[in-house]
Amino acid sequence: MTMQLSSPRPVVHLELHTGDQARASAFYTSLLGWRRQLIEAGRGSYLALDLGGGFGGGIVECGTARPLWLPYVQVDQLQASTDHARQLGASVLLTPREGPAGWRSVISAPQCGELALWQPKR
Repeated sequence: MTMQLSSPRPVVHLELHTGDQARASAFYTSLLGWRRQLIEAGRGSYLALDLGGGFGGGIVECGTARPLWLPYVQVDQLQASTDHARQLGASVLLTPREGPAGWRSVISAPQCGELALWQPKR
C-alpha cells in the first residue's frame, strides 16, 4: 500500500530522552540559550523547551542507555501512518496512544533511527 501525500510531513516537536534531565537541561541552556519550563505531569515531570523560532521540544528523564533525540512528525491519520511504516519494514516501538494534546506512536526502521508520529487533537 502506498500513501499519497499532498505535502511533506513537518517535524513539529523535538524531544530528548536522557538519564540526566538536569545536566542535559543545563548544557543546552548554557550552550544554546534554550529556555526551559518544568511541567508537572501525572507520574512525573516534563521539561518543556523553547528551541527558538516558534519550535518547541522537551527533555524526558528515563532509563535510556544513551541519550536519544526523538523528532515528532505530524501526520493526518496516525493509525494509517503507523500501519504504513510497519509495511515499509519499521518496528512499532509504541503503539498509537492518546495524550492530553493528541495521539502518538513511535517507530524504528533499520538505518533510519526512531521517529514519533503525531496527530494533534483539533
